[in-house]
Parts: sequence; structure tokens; C-alpha cells
Amino acid sequence: MLYVVTGPPAAGKTSWIESRAKPSDIVIDLDRITRALAGPGAPNWNQDPTLLRVAHKARYAAMFEAFEHRDKVDVYLIHTMPTSKWLARYRRMDAQIIAVDPGRSIVMARIEAMRDPEMRRVATRWYRSRPATKTETTGATLEW
Repeated sequence: MLYVVTGPPAAGKTSWIESRAKPSDIVIDLDRITRALAGPGAPNWNQDPTLLRVAHKARYAAMFEAFEHRDKVDVYLIHTMPTSKWLARYRRMDAQIIAVDPGRSIVMARIEAMRDPEMRRVATRWYRSRPATKTETTGATLEW
């Protein structure tokens, strides 16, 4: 099964996956990939453009290979803001699409406390692109 986990930055997408995925499952998370490719001492959310370009290429390679194995293992993919084209592709693969959103005020407080302030822009864009609907959350606190 393919699970596509969407949501604004700092919503708890990784925590949602960690509470469900088994060690044998495949987890594709750009933050994890970027950390794996970064040098020693790099910040957890490294926004270096060159590193991000390499991490994105690695993510796409992992995605396309993992899609081929979704009938054998569960595949969890974090895709913050998939386009309609990506959503259609995921639906053709019978993916379960999960939106994790503890609410705008909590997300913005988490970004302020723990993340690169540039993520405010991404979170604002995420909220503007979505209708106001109830979505699954990992809890309505500042803690992940």
C-alpha cells in the first residue's frame, strides 16, 4: 500500500508515519534524505540549494523504485503539497492520501519555535491552497 502523507511544514507528518510504519516499510521523507546527504554538523532542516537539489533527485529515484514494491511492503511518502497531476498519479496507484494538520496556529508556533522561518511561507501557501476541512492530526500541542 502507498500512503501519501501531506500537510504543512511542522504539522507532524513524520510523527504520523513513525507511529504507524514498521521497520520493513519504506519511508520517503525529504528531510530524512537531506540529513543523510548533509555533512557532519549540518542543521536538521538544511535549506542549502545545492544539497536540496541533490536530495530531491534522490527522493524521486526512491519514489519511482518504491512504487514498484508497494504490493509487497507499505510505502510512506511525505509530499507536502502534491499538485493535481501528482494526486491523480497517486490515485491511479490506489494510494491512501492522508492530510496531517493540527491547525494553522499550532503549525506557525512550531515553525517559530523550531524551524527555519522560511517555512512560514510554505505553511501559508499550504493553508491558502486548501479548503477549510477537518483533517487527521497527531495532537493539538506544540510537541511532536
